Amino acid sequence: MTKAGRRIVRISAALAVLTPVWTIGAQASTGEPWRINTLPQSSLVFANDGSLIGEIGRELRTSISIRTLPKYVGQAFVAVEDQRFYQHNGVDLIGIAGAIKDDIMGDRRGASTITQQLVGNMHPDVVNRNDQSISRKLREQQAAREMEKHYNKEQILEGYLNDISFGHGYYGIESAARHYFGKSAANLTLAEAATLAAMPKGPAIYDPVLHAARTRERRNTVLALMAQQHYITQSEASAAQASPLVTAPDWGMPAPARYYVDVVRIQATRAGVPVMSGGYKIYTGLDPLLQTAATDALRAQADAIESAKGYRHPTIASGSGYLQGAVVAMDPNTGDVRALVGGRDYSRSSYDRAIDGMRQPGSSFKPIVYATAVADSMAPTTMVADTAIKILLPNGTYYRPDDDDHRYLGMITLREALAKSRNIVAVELGQQLGMDSVIATARRMGITSPIAPVPASAIGASTVQPLNLVSAYTTFANLGTPVTPRFIYRIQDPTGKIVFTQAVHALAPALDPRVTFVTRDMMRDVVDRGTATSVRKYIPASVPVAGKTGTTNSNTDAWFIGVTPGLVAGVWMGFDQPTPMGSGAAGGSYSAPVWGRMVQQYLNARGTRDVSWAPPIGVISAEFDRSTGQMATALTPPDRRYTEYFVEGTEPDSLKLDPRVAFSAGALVF
Repeated sequence: MTKAGRRIVRISAALAVLTPVWTIGAQASTGEPWRINTLPQSSLVFANDGSLIGEIGRELRTSISIRTLPKYVGQAFVAVEDQRFYQHNGVDLIGIAGAIKDDIMGDRRGASTITQQLVGNMHPDVVNRNDQSISRKLREQQAAREMEKHYNKEQILEGYLNDISFGHGYYGIESAARHYFGKSAANLTLAEAATLAAMPKGPAIYDPVLHAARTRERRNTVLALMAQQHYITQSEASAAQASPLVTAPDWGMPAPARYYVDVVRIQATRAGVPVMSGGYKIYTGLDPLLQTAATDALRAQADAIESAKGYRHPTIASGSGYLQGAVVAMDPNTGDVRALVGGRDYSRSSYDRAIDGMRQPGSSFKPIVYATAVADSMAPTTMVADTAIKILLPNGTYYRPDDDDHRYLGMITLREALAKSRNIVAVELGQQLGMDSVIATARRMGITSPIAPVPASAIGASTVQPLNLVSAYTTFANLGTPVTPRFIYRIQDPTGKIVFTQAVHALAPALDPRVTFVTRDMMRDVVDRGTATSVRKYIPASVPVAGKTGTTNSNTDAWFIGVTPGLVAGVWMGFDQPTPMGSGAAGGSYSAPVWGRMVQQYLNARGTRDVSWAPPIGVISAEFDRSTGQMATALTPPDRRYTEYFVEGTEPDSLKLDPRVAFSAGALVF
């Protein structure tokens, strides 16, 4: 058929819908397509400060009353979609005639009214708007006229505004205003209302975030139409047209928390709460300030690494295979997960590395070994050998642990060995204590993944989930008692009834408080003078920080997990497909700066307060000389002096009757 012939067919179809005998050929609507149905709603996810951080549902929608909106919101849609909305009875005969004329001239356009669009959107099983047949048009027009008999114009326009799609799974004016402009639709400006009115013609084409220039041009057309139809003055239109198109960051949420919201959705569903059906309110422990700080810190560090001279891996600009990371931050008192970042960019990859990733922790596992040693009556001043060893394995081969510097430091203290993360010492401790004992400590601390009873597990050869490892470190924050992660603490159904709660869940004490305090104090040296000194570039010495770096073989994984009063957080960096990151890639150089940036930004936003860690009863402290490993004397210079701690009974004999020894007591301050 020729182009002219096809146009004649289309014109004939349009003329057919003008015939007064419009019911001929129409199919009976068993679904009553004139009805305005109750629309699916979102389940809303809230942060710990009450702010909305996400929506869950098949359609992200929160229906609102049109009477809560400025008049120009509805008028903007009427002006561009259906200028005779208030005059027709559901079908715009003048508009159809104009469409016929335009079609004859070769400029095809639709003539569906807002009422017809609402019918098609609400009842696609009866009126499929993708169907271009005459019978569909007749059914749609019949239903539109019937709808106008049962509902007034305000109800129809309200139904339309709550129903239409605005792209990205956002439905209805409230959800669109929330995600594009970070506000309720009740607070939309004239220019913002016109921007949203520009979208129904093509949400993907007129996306104000992705296609701002194109959308702004159509927005100005909407404003011009509003002025022509006398909804606004020409001066109001001109002022709005001159305004820039500014959308809200992070899709209108106070923090980029899409990985977190995914976890909430999965956990709620597993708990038997049908949040996908909509209408629920979910209250979580997320802290928007900390979540934003975690996201910003990971992005900044990864961008800096990729832009460094000599970097040879794919970058985020290349689209795939680029450096990734994960961040988890917890409140050690409650287990509330305050922040979770599962990757650098959710829109590029929704795979959650903090939850679904299983990676070798490297040396970040070592504090568990050292805690086992302190529990076995070893003291921080105990001398250990950093020398070459070989261990016969069951298969007849030998395991020879080594360090990146391929050096041996000889006899050093336990404290020094942890601060400098000496692999040989950790492996030797694992052999002396028995790996079964180390694994038992890990289990009590909450590690749930399998840990192989082999020498290499002492230096993190067995894989762990990042969230699980971070939660294990709450043991060090809580003087021996770990807590389990908590995302959700309450869910209310659409009627306001509480249908789910989750209490704080502390595990049985994993370590003696005295053992935990001494181990944690040794971990402070990791930050202050060991492998994680990069943290101190961001966090002042007045804020106590204990932690441990981790770097796996060939620099494949980089970790830092840090503990500070009131917060436990961990950072992992690496590639999704385990790949050596290159020379210089380590927990201290890659992940520790993320931790430092995050905590610095968070403390700057929240404000700092004086905090400290006080030793519990049964911990003995004394001034020691760092260079000699002996008690300090009057001749010991200040730069070599430090306070050493011992579990009572493990202190050197020379201290047991020394009047200078302090028997310390106190509570941990958060």
